[in-house]
Amino acid sequence: MNKTLISLLLTGALAFGASAPATADLEHAVQASAQYTDLVTKREVVDKLLNDAVSAFKSPARVSHAGFTAKMPSNMEIVTDRLLQAYQLEPYRTDLLISAANAQIYNKNVDRAIELFEQALSVAPDDIDLHAYLAVWQKFNGNEAESQKHRQALAKLNAGKAQDLTRIFQTIDRVVATPLKEKADKGALDKNGAIVTLGYALNPDGSMHSILIERLETTLKLAQANPKALIVLTGGVPQNHKTEGKLMADWLIAKGVSADRIIEENYATSTVGNALFSSYALARHKIKHATIISSASHVRRGQVLFEIASWQTGPSGITFDTLAYPDKPLKELKQISKGELLGIYRDALRTYGMWSYRSYPLESR
Repeated sequence: MNKTLISLLLTGALAFGASAPATADLEHAVQASAQYTDLVTKREVVDKLLNDAVSAFKSPARVSHAGFTAKMPSNMEIVTDRLLQAYQLEPYRTDLLISAANAQIYNKNVDRAIELFEQALSVAPDDIDLHAYLAVWQKFNGNEAESQKHRQALAKLNAGKAQDLTRIFQTIDRVVATPLKEKADKGALDKNGAIVTLGYALNPDGSMHSILIERLETTLKLAQANPKALIVLTGGVPQNHKTEGKLMADWLIAKGVSADRIIEENYATSTVGNALFSSYALARHKIKHATIISSASHVRRGQVLFEIASWQTGPSGITFDTLAYPDKPLKELKQISKGELLGIYRDALRTYGMWSYRSYPLESR
């Protein structure tokens, strides 16, 4: 394919793509540096567009607070833009639409995501995952009839997955309806019990953020009140050659907690990872009940994900509750925010095993 034809293809693709993100964070975004018209084949153009999407996705810039850590919004717009440009050149690559839709979920633009999922469904009307995505996000948007339509289609295509989706909805509804609490239930950890403390991003110098220390203060009190409970400390994003799990363990040991009680989970890079990796520790020790400790704006998501993760790992019959460090007054968090609920739905699907990005080399659950 000659350069003239490539230029014509890109003229259409670039016109189709979104304009440059107009946000205050634009200067932090990863910008494409390629001169696409210098490339020779359509495949090379698509590969370069996808590599640019990966660069934007992997940019270290983050938006972070106690309950939510995500990519910069401007970077995620670049991811979407490059995926859609690639789709214009390779219109059979429906995976590119699905990945672009999930990038919009990360940017909290659910309406746009639904449009892209529906566009993909028009190409692949029997796609199981597309019906699952649309059932979830139409429900999130309050379109119960549309959600039910996709659940019915899913039940015909894959009854087991339809049942799992119903179970996910029921789990989320139950956890969201459960009041947050700052004090633990007495006796819950007396036999085969575990305390699971979720990490928080370290400071650039490798020291613990005050939010993480506050979670540990809560952990210490619960550990002292329940001396037989196992303690799982989960968090593995390194800063200055240190991880959250290791620093949390060192802090508790220095306060008198026996190292024999502690399991360090030093690999998770998200709440999804916290749940997936820690669930194996809970299974190995045949834990009957686990109390999850995190910031109040985060614990509901943690509980939903740990419950979903345990469906596959066990142990059978394990139960969970949460203990919140009140990063905000619990009265303010009684009614769950739309942003928190979106994060719960999004990460529930990831924990269940559905990929957000499936367009190599941009692959991520």
